[in-house]
Amino acid sequence: MAEVIGLPEERIRGLRLSEIGGKPESAELERHLLRVLASGRAEDVQTYMRTGGERSAHAWLARMAPVTDAEGRVRGVCLAAHDFTENYLARERLQLVNEASVRIGSTLDVTRTAQELADVCVPALADFVSIDLLDPQENGDPPPVLTAPVGLRRAAHQSVNPGTPEAVVKPGQLESYPATSPQADSLVAGGTSVATVASGELDQWLSWDPARSERVQEYGIHSTMSVPIQARGLTLGVAVLTRFRRPDPFTPDDVLLAEEVTARAAVCIDNARRFSRERETTLALQRSLLPRKLPRTAAVDAASRYLPAARAGVGGDWFDVIPLSGMRVAMVVGDVVGHGIQASATMGRLRTAVRTLADIDLAPDELLTHLDDLVVRLSAEAGGEGSPGEVGATCLYAVYDPVSRRCTLARAGHPAPVMITPGGAPRLVDLPSGPPLGVGGLPFESAELELREGTVLSFFTDGLIESRERDADAGHALLREALSVSSESLEETCDRVLHTLLPAGGSADDVALLLARTRGLPAAQVATWHIPADPALVGPIRKQVVDQLGTWDLLEASFTAELVVSELVTNAIRYGARPIRLRLIHDETTLICEVSDTNHTAPHLRRAKTWDEGGRGLLLVAQLTQRWGSRHTTEGKTIWAEIARLDEDG
Repeated sequence: MAEVIGLPEERIRGLRLSEIGGKPESAELERHLLRVLASGRAEDVQTYMRTGGERSAHAWLARMAPVTDAEGRVRGVCLAAHDFTENYLARERLQLVNEASVRIGSTLDVTRTAQELADVCVPALADFVSIDLLDPQENGDPPPVLTAPVGLRRAAHQSVNPGTPEAVVKPGQLESYPATSPQADSLVAGGTSVATVASGELDQWLSWDPARSERVQEYGIHSTMSVPIQARGLTLGVAVLTRFRRPDPFTPDDVLLAEEVTARAAVCIDNARRFSRERETTLALQRSLLPRKLPRTAAVDAASRYLPAARAGVGGDWFDVIPLSGMRVAMVVGDVVGHGIQASATMGRLRTAVRTLADIDLAPDELLTHLDDLVVRLSAEAGGEGSPGEVGATCLYAVYDPVSRRCTLARAGHPAPVMITPGGAPRLVDLPSGPPLGVGGLPFESAELELREGTVLSFFTDGLIESRERDADAGHALLREALSVSSESLEETCDRVLHTLLPAGGSADDVALLLARTRGLPAAQVATWHIPADPALVGPIRKQVVDQLGTWDLLEASFTAELVVSELVTNAIRYGARPIRLRLIHDETTLICEVSDTNHTAPHLRRAKTWDEGGRGLLLVAQLTQRWGSRHTTEGKTIWAEIARLDEDG
C-alpha cells in the first residue's frame, strides 16, 4: 500500500486517509471508513483515481471491514484495495458501445446524428469532440480522392465545459485543413491518427493556426485522436477527440473503442444522407410537377400552399389552376395514395392528364370518368396482372365561368370544398362524393352553383383536416374557424389556415391547399348577337363588331377581329345548324370571339392545296390569334379565338 500511495511507511503512519491522498476521492473513501467504524458493517467501494505512486488513474475495489477486539467491540477499520482496472475499462468500453448503439441514429438527420456521436464520446472518451463532414457531392456522386488541403464543414461538437469554449469553428462553418492538421492527415491516410502536444507532432499545425494554438495553451490540451468517419466504402468526414482534463493520453484500447463507436455513427450518418438526398430528389420532382406560380385570370384570384409530410416526405397531393376558353377557369386538387417518388410520379401523370382533358373542355363529371380510366390502367400496370387497387387517387375538379358566375363541380372520393360568401359564414359545399379514382365502372355526378362575386372557394386534401389527434369533422370545424376571419389577402388566409390546423412539427401527411376568390365579368364587357343563317349578312355583322370595339375603345384590334368574326360566322352559316350566336368578351388584355351553333361536328385545321378555292380560313385564324379551339356544349359546339388587345401595335 505504501508503494501504491508513493510515500514511505513511516510518513503514512498516523495520518488520516484524506491527509494522505488530498483528493476528493480520498475524502469520499474516508467518509466510507467512518461509516464502517460507526455501524460495524463492512462495505465495498469502487473508485477510479490516480494515487501518488501511479502515472495514470486506476480502478480500485476497496473492501472496508471493521476491526474488533475479543469482545466484538469495533476498534478500527481495515481497508484492502484490489486493482481491477482491466475489468473496469473493458466494462466501460462495452457500456459505451452499447450506449452508442442506442443513442446514435435516433433520427434521419445528419446534424442530429453527428451531435449524438459527439455527446456519446464526452466525457467517456474525451473532454472535447468535434465532428467535421465533407460536403456531399452533387447528384450523389462519391467524393473524389482526398488530398490536402481538405475542406470540412463543422457538423457538431461537444465539451465537458459549458458552451464549448474550446471550439474555434462554429457549427455549419466550412474550414480548410492543411496537410499538417490531424484532420487532413487522418483523412488522407484513411486511418486513425493519435498525436500529443508534448511529442511535438502538432507543432507545425499549431504554428499554422494561432487560434488553435491559443486554445491549446489556455485549456492545457495534451492529446488528440482523429478518426475517419467511413461507411460503405465512402469517407464522410472525421471525428477529432481531445483531452485536457483527463491527464492520461489515448491508449490503443481507446483507439479501438473510438473506431467502433465512429463506425456505428458513420452508418447512421450515411443513412441520413441517403435519406436526405432521396427526400430532396423527391421534393424537387414534386415541385417541378406542381405549378411554380398560379396564372392570373379574369375569373379568380388564387393562392396555394403545398407542404410535404414531416416524416414520410412528399406524396401525391397536387393542385392546379387552368385557364379555359371564354374567360373560364378550371380549379383542381387531388391526392394520390402513398408517399415517395412513385406517388409523385403518378401525381405528375394525373396532373398532365387533367390539363390535357381540360384543354378539350370536358365537363367535370366527364373529365373524372376519363381520369378514372387512366388510374385503372396505371393500377393494372403497377399490379402486373391487372388487379385493380394498386394505384388509388382522389380528385376534385371545378369550372367557374365569370360571365354567368356559375361554377360546376365534381369529385371522386375527395373532401368537399368549403365556401365563404361575402359577409357569410364558411360552409361545406353539398356535392355528390363519387367513388375514388381507380375503382372503375362507377359514374360521377356534378353539381352547379351560382356564386356571388367575391365568394372564396377552399379546396384541400385530407392531410389538412385529418390527423391522429382529430377526425375529419373536427378538422372541418377548425378549417371553418380559420376561414371565418375576414382578410383581403388570400396569402394571409393560407398561412392562417395552415397555422391553425397543422401542428408545429408538421403534418403526418402531405397537404395541398388552394383558395380562389371569384370575380364577375360585368355585362358591359360582353356583347352577344344572334346570327341569321344568311351569308349576305356577314358584312353588316362585321360592322356591328367594329362599332362595339369602338365603344370598348379596342379599335386597335378591329382588323384582326373582323377577319376572325367573318371566318367563324361564315363557317357556322355554311356548315353549322341554327340557332347561331356570336359573342365578344374582353378584359384588360384579351378579346375573345365565340361563335356557337347546334351542330356537334367540330372543324379541323388543314392546309389547302394550291388548286383549292377554300380551306384557308381556320389556318388564317390560327395565325392571327393567340389561341383558338372548339368546345362541345349540351346544345352543340362553340368555336372560339383569343386576340391580344395590343396585337396590331406589335
